[in-house]
Amino acid sequence: MPNSPPATMRDTLIGRIENYFEFSVLGTNWRTEVLAGFTTFITMAYIVVVNPAILHEAGMPLAAVTAATCLSAAIGSILMGVMARYPIALAPGMGLNAYFTYSVVKGLGIPWQTALGAVFLSGVVFVLLTVTGLRQKILRSIPHELYPAVAGGIGLFIAFIGLKNSGIIVANSSTMISLGNVRSPETALALFGVLLVAALQVWQVRGGMLIGIVGTALSGWTLGLVHWQPTPYNLSAITATAFKLDLRGALRFGIFEIVFIFLFVDLFDNLGTLVAVTKKAGLIGSDHEIPRVDRILLADATATICGSLAGTSTVTSYVESAAGVAAGGRSGVTAIVTGLLFLVALFVAPFLGVLPSAATAPALIVVGSLMLSTISEIPWQDPLVAFPAFLTLIMIPLTYSIASGLGFGMIAYAGLRLIRGRFRREDWLLYVLAILFLLRFVYMGKA
Repeated sequence: MPNSPPATMRDTLIGRIENYFEFSVLGTNWRTEVLAGFTTFITMAYIVVVNPAILHEAGMPLAAVTAATCLSAAIGSILMGVMARYPIALAPGMGLNAYFTYSVVKGLGIPWQTALGAVFLSGVVFVLLTVTGLRQKILRSIPHELYPAVAGGIGLFIAFIGLKNSGIIVANSSTMISLGNVRSPETALALFGVLLVAALQVWQVRGGMLIGIVGTALSGWTLGLVHWQPTPYNLSAITATAFKLDLRGALRFGIFEIVFIFLFVDLFDNLGTLVAVTKKAGLIGSDHEIPRVDRILLADATATICGSLAGTSTVTSYVESAAGVAAGGRSGVTAIVTGLLFLVALFVAPFLGVLPSAATAPALIVVGSLMLSTISEIPWQDPLVAFPAFLTLIMIPLTYSIASGLGFGMIAYAGLRLIRGRFRREDWLLYVLAILFLLRFVYMGKA
């Protein structure tokens, strides 16, 4: 039959792809990876709407930043999947985009073009740190005893974000937070979503996370709880921000502090996310090493450079990748699928607003609960580890920052070992980083 050779070639090609992504070693398959990629994308699709809204306040054109957000997320996620073969998606980071807009552009009066130049420089420094191996050494300096606490802390962080976005918890001037109005239709829809996603997990339904998100969204649309109005958008709008960064302005004296903060916060947010997601996915070796870590870090650094060239703030690994891992994603195919969906989003970006937070928040809450399983690995009977682990666990959600939570844990870990007389010369980088974190907290006046 004339069709036989192409079929054989196709089977051989698919087999090579599966071998490259180690499907048999990881115990995964195409269906699981594709579903996981869809789950990660839907869980973090809000960034396509939220990131442009934040950067627009810095004076950046809304449609241009929307396109830049989709493009940078696509490039970063596909790079991560192909180069590093991990199920970790990337996109412009929340928190760093707020720092870009409110602290740098609005607070210091720096033009957004110059701020983009600072983001570009931080990405270049990231690449240099990775190529020279220093970034890998920084990762190894994080005590492996704190890995479970980082994963658990990010689990609480994810759940906290989900509870906040769904209206289940709200701000309170007296108690900081309190229970929201559960009689609100949107909050009630989110609670239904939590129950639906959790039930599908209990029944071990394949793709349960994705089914739960879509089912909750469909319920919201049916009941008229989704209020959405598309905004004008054209793919060619990206030309208003692409390659508009001002490197000469960013290199002027006084901008280095901004570059350092972009670098510092992204570095430890990224490392914390990396530790948490790989820990939950069971991809950390018995020697506490993360395989191909140099490729992971290089993909992240390259994505930040590409993002600044396209016209958006720092691109980083996303904690929502844990949703894809919870759905069974184990290989880089998960990240590639997510990246391809962001490419599709380039053409339909405004329509992503039809996904209400009440539909995506339940997935974050359930994923947060699943990630807490790692804390059983913490030796709670040993105060030298237990207290730093507790600080890491609790401060990540309470400071709303992975980097700050990790900083508190590392300061406590280093300080207690010094007090106990457990100083080891080979741990010198741990103490240097603890001092840097301490100086950052003192200098900034807040975590």
